Amino acid sequence: MKNSPFPTKPDPRSAAVQNRSISRIPAFTPVELRRVRPDGWTPLRQAEFIGFLAETRCVKKAAERVGMSRETAYRLRRKPGADSFVAAWDFILEEPCPSKGADGRKPKVTLETLFQRIRMGSYRPMLRAGRYVGTLQKPDIQALLAAISRLDMVAPSADHRDSFAANRGDP
Repeated sequence: MKNSPFPTKPDPRSAAVQNRSISRIPAFTPVELRRVRPDGWTPLRQAEFIGFLAETRCVKKAAERVGMSRETAYRLRRKPGADSFVAAWDFILEEPCPSKGADGRKPKVTLETLFQRIRMGSYRPMLRAGRYVGTLQKPDIQALLAAISRLDMVAPSADHRDSFAANRGDP
């Protein structure tokens, strides 16, 4: 493509998006895929894509830098469970993020979403002077604590278990 005889089109996005300085990208949970392929969208490749997207502000260039295509990046964006990945992408390109539902409230975080965040952890692409330099991977402790709290609410209380054992005649 670099030696194409056709002139390249100017980027249609505004200069404000292109010139905006991003010093910190929010941490995100990568999209969990049913089948993980070494040449596919691994969690690290997703984080690198977000980092290069912050550097270049161009989906095509960022995808090329991680060895993927623009089309597969958009396909990954549409997968179920990609909310966190999409939020990081939208933060970089300053597209409106549907952080609230139609009724004005934040969408409900399900146990399934919490377990995905626990399994995958969080990834934070790091920038230095506007350049992508690497990715920090950390376990998502907040998701773990939220899941424990939710499970605590649905588990029977200690008093309830004691009365249940007494009614059955267990020691």
